[in-house]
Amino acid sequence: MSRDDILTCLRERILAFATSRVSRDQAEDLTQDVLALLHEKYARVTDLTELVPLAFQVLRFKMLDAKRKTFRRGEYNQESVDALPLADPTDDPATQLDQKQRVDRLFSAVSQLGDRCRELFKWKLEGKTFPEIQKLMGQTSINTIYTWDLRCRKQLLSLMGGSWE
Repeated sequence: MSRDDILTCLRERILAFATSRVSRDQAEDLTQDVLALLHEKYARVTDLTELVPLAFQVLRFKMLDAKRKTFRRGEYNQESVDALPLADPTDDPATQLDQKQRVDRLFSAVSQLGDRCRELFKWKLEGKTFPEIQKLMGQTSINTIYTWDLRCRKQLLSLMGGSWE
């Protein structure tokens, strides 16, 4: 029996053993790796009594290596994306109600603020910087704008009941 015939028979045994332990695709990859290694590194081994144990030892090492690699990559307990339910992009009704109540409280509190505070908040929401707001409000000192901002935020917080939540 030639070496190629022996490797063909051995391939079937290796594949059957690997398939009993891992998926079919992975088993075929492992079998190819083992056979390539036997062909390249162990070409001098021709006796069947030496080749079979050697092939299965190499296969076990390859399987352990593959398992370590999937564990290291975090792939060992991944679920199929198809099996997972789709996430609902909307919030649950309780969260929606809570957010709506906070927005209503915020609008109510802002409407009770003075004109200066409303203008300051409007420009901040538009993305204007404090030096730009200083020029828009016609102030000579930027510290005045900082003070007004602090006072307006404190007033807004107290109008909202002392909490942003």
